[in-house]
Amino acid sequence: MRKIEYPVKPEWAGLVSRPTKNLEDLEPGILETFRLVKEKGDAALRELTQKYDGITVEELLVSETEIAAAASQLKVELKEAIQQAHSNIEAFHKGQAEPLRKTETMPGVTCWRKSVAIDCVGLYIPGGTAPLFSTLLMLGVPAKLAGCREIVLCTPPSKDGTVHPAILYAASLLGITKIVKAGGAQAIAAMAFGTETVTAVHKIFGPGNQYVTVAKQLVSKAGVAIDLPAGPSEVLVIADDSAHPAFVAADLLSQAEHGPDSQVIFLTNSKELLEQVEQELQAQLEVLPRKEFAAKALENSLAILLHSVEGMLAFSNLYAPEHLILAVKNFENLERYVTNAGSVFLGNYSPESAGDYASGTNHTLPTNGYARAYSGVSLDSFVKKITFQHITPQGLQHIGKTIEVMAEAEGLEAHKNAVSVRLKEVNNV
Repeated sequence: MRKIEYPVKPEWAGLVSRPTKNLEDLEPGILETFRLVKEKGDAALRELTQKYDGITVEELLVSETEIAAAASQLKVELKEAIQQAHSNIEAFHKGQAEPLRKTETMPGVTCWRKSVAIDCVGLYIPGGTAPLFSTLLMLGVPAKLAGCREIVLCTPPSKDGTVHPAILYAASLLGITKIVKAGGAQAIAAMAFGTETVTAVHKIFGPGNQYVTVAKQLVSKAGVAIDLPAGPSEVLVIADDSAHPAFVAADLLSQAEHGPDSQVIFLTNSKELLEQVEQELQAQLEVLPRKEFAAKALENSLAILLHSVEGMLAFSNLYAPEHLILAVKNFENLERYVTNAGSVFLGNYSPESAGDYASGTNHTLPTNGYARAYSGVSLDSFVKKITFQHITPQGLQHIGKTIEVMAEAEGLEAHKNAVSVRLKEVNNV
């Protein structure tokens, strides 16, 4: 990690900028993938899976037999862990449901808002080096609670043409049965435009590599909604002399191991702690199976010494991290000062890994500074908010003049007339 001591505020803007990668060069190839999937449907998915992954897939859909067999392929402790995580995630997201409330804005004028499930959604779950069955729980649970009529799951198959049993087991817990053996940009295209096997969906969720990221951005321009702008994983840790160096280092590495383009930021007001964390990072890094990924990510990461906790919070709000850990004294009094973050972890015993897997909060979060304006995935992500209103004849008498005056001032005579003709009838009764 690059170490910086007491940078002045004018320098902060340069420090919070992420390592950038130009992905525009990928667009022509992805658009060609889109064209093939639109023209050839399922055949294109098979061809592209063979071309890019070297895998022959005869049946694109996972069979009922494969789903049923998945449970027997997992250790009991993993199945129990998935069940516990499912239960916690479900409990947290159930609490996000909003009761329908009607508001009479003036006598005879009643307005309300209703949550309606998105009819058909697509979930993209990476396979490869890290089959993210935890992400399936994070997306599948709120999709089911919202009442989405159809859920399409796309995930890349392994070299033998199968899907990881933990992904299938999580899908069976969720009652998701349409599972497509397809990954990459071709899977995004299939969910966006539809094939003989894959239903065209209205919104696509889920993380992926750079090709998936760009494909999602491109389909969003074609009228298919996506969950949120995605980028490499990141964590920012704020720690004072009450923090445990081993804990801080472990939290930093837990994000760094995602991939070489991840970024971790360590802020502290203790020079001694900074040195201790540096030592812990090296010791823990050496025994990580994904050491190469984590080491590369650390090259793009920062350890910054600042004068105060208040200064660290100000820097964090400017950075707007995906994950924020407050390993400081009196964190209970500081959480209200957090204004830009995807998900926050308070105290020395709240590792970011808890949110990634099982505490209940969602781990699909805004990265790359988008936490300044975006929220993470929630129950709301899977519903539309539709407003309703009902105006009685008496209500129209109360509000009609207001509408007429405003419409006339904007020069929209037909708008005014839509009220005037009704008032004429109501007043003549």
